[in-house]
Amino acid sequence: MTGFSLLSSSQVVVERSKDKVIISGTAYYVHYVKKGETAYSISRAYGVTVDELTRENPPALYGVNEGETLRIPVREIPQDQKVQAEPVRQRRDETRFDYHKLQPGETVYSVSRLYGVAENLIISSNPGIDINRLSVGSEIAIPKRQFMTDKVEFELQDGHYIFHRVVKGESLSSIAEKYGITIRELRRENRDVRFPQVGDYLRIPVPEAVTIAVADTVSADTVPVVSEEPVLLPYPSGYTPVRDLKGSIDLAVLLPFYLGENADRTDIDSSKIVKGKKIYKVVGRPDEWIYPRSLGFIEMYEGILLAADTLRALGLDVTLHVFDIKSDTVEITRLMLEGRLSDMDLIIGPVYSHNLAIVAKYAGEAGIPVVSPVPLMNNSGLVNNPVLFMANSSLEVAQNTIALKVSEYTSNNFVFIHTDTAGNDQSVKYFKDRIFSELSSRLPYDEIRFKEFLFYNRSAFDNDSINRLSHALSDVTGNVIIIASEEAPVISETLMDIHNLSKKFDIKVFGYPALRGLENLDPKYFFELDILMYSPYWIDYIKRDVRHFNNDFRHKFLTEPAELSYAWQGYDIAYYFLSGLAIHGKDFIKHPEIHNPDLLQTEFDFRRKSVNDGFENQMLYLIRYTRDYEIQLAGKNGNPVQ
Repeated sequence: MTGFSLLSSSQVVVERSKDKVIISGTAYYVHYVKKGETAYSISRAYGVTVDELTRENPPALYGVNEGETLRIPVREIPQDQKVQAEPVRQRRDETRFDYHKLQPGETVYSVSRLYGVAENLIISSNPGIDINRLSVGSEIAIPKRQFMTDKVEFELQDGHYIFHRVVKGESLSSIAEKYGITIRELRRENRDVRFPQVGDYLRIPVPEAVTIAVADTVSADTVPVVSEEPVLLPYPSGYTPVRDLKGSIDLAVLLPFYLGENADRTDIDSSKIVKGKKIYKVVGRPDEWIYPRSLGFIEMYEGILLAADTLRALGLDVTLHVFDIKSDTVEITRLMLEGRLSDMDLIIGPVYSHNLAIVAKYAGEAGIPVVSPVPLMNNSGLVNNPVLFMANSSLEVAQNTIALKVSEYTSNNFVFIHTDTAGNDQSVKYFKDRIFSELSSRLPYDEIRFKEFLFYNRSAFDNDSINRLSHALSDVTGNVIIIASEEAPVISETLMDIHNLSKKFDIKVFGYPALRGLENLDPKYFFELDILMYSPYWIDYIKRDVRHFNNDFRHKFLTEPAELSYAWQGYDIAYYFLSGLAIHGKDFIKHPEIHNPDLLQTEFDFRRKSVNDGFENQMLYLIRYTRDYEIQLAGKNGNPVQ
């Protein structure tokens, strides 16, 4: 393997791999561990810290073994670590490669698009050369398309993904079908890939190595446990009074604050170019700079702080235990091994599903309630986890609620828009079946007017998508269009087409809650289409508590939370669960329906499918964007506003 040879403190030679992959826009080396190499010597070779290496490869915390595969972020090697050796020059091979001279302003990405070759292949075809630092006029090898190798798969150390390299003729649909997953699952793991190019690497999710709960084997002479239907106690007739609280509660907050990234107060400015060369300059970050990925969770924590302060003023002794838990499992495993969560009364977080699974299993054995504070991909984690609470409803809840609502328009023509070209997306199938089920309870089956419409990018039909959609609409009856997608490009293009067609056709539009968080689309489309969408929250800025919260937030943090800020959710979750435990004790964990405090942006409606499962919030608000450019609350949980 050709590359830079570097020496560790133990004098073991570590060769930098020439194999690179790009995952979600981040470049990684793929390093194969050789005999005698250690986490320290490998990290030194690649210019990363041991913490960075173990964060990307959690098992390396306990050592590395010969033959293992590690992914290592691409970093510039400090000068004092480099071995002074000339990079190996490959012989020109014009049968296998084209040779390109770099022009001003070109990048690996732009060259990859020019030749229709993946960035990974260009990098690997030029071993020993840092392409990103070459000067204008330098020559690099571009692999010819007919010599690209067939599909390559390799599994990373964490076991959650394999990587598939796209070959000619493949599409997202065919790749998803090959691996037995849905297009939605494939797109979720590769959000930066809309139309895969030959040579691109895609992340393919594989079953989680850590399951949330493992069922005990039932022997022949034992009686299997039958899942019982949960019993609901009466709901309060009004808001639960929260006052004169007593006792103490220990709350663990497990959120990704990215403290290390926030502590780095310098950046590299490469915006200046002199004679075709980028000039790299270390610059200080502004005092107000916050690492972008941590911002939402910092706001959530600020909401939790205000909720704790409010409850302390009412007599409750609240102690917060706050931990920086990112996507790796290292820190959360350490906390559990050290017993630092064993005395908690409540845990909020973590936000990543694999860490949540670990914590839920641990907390379930100790009877500690765990709250998932952000939306998850699905609600499967609730199975056999009776102390786990999903504060955000899953897509399934939205599908059930939308299906019930659209069935009120029995005389209309229904158009169901989705992207499941292969027909194997179970979520799309479930949604369609739910709509049919609700409609068939009101209409004879043969009177249901229902059309499926497959979304394709405009370029696929030479911008003729609007005519395709018009053929699915009726000019005799009203039309109900359901957009069964959470993808911003799909929603945006579809809404623009519907907006143009609304001048000719009577149209009502329904969509998933993701519609409300859509960016980069003119809000006029929502208002002029009189769109109806379900949302997990509704903030009435006239309410006294809301105005009081805004004032406190402004006073303490010198700003106000935006409508989509996690600060509101952090406050509501902490206030709801802390007050519920203080007032009702352990009964609250089994029957959260007995508690209904006045919150800021939601009313939690937790339900579960069986007594062995966890709880999912069912509350959704029906929001209408009117043609008078007003946003109105039209109902909640399928019922109109009283």
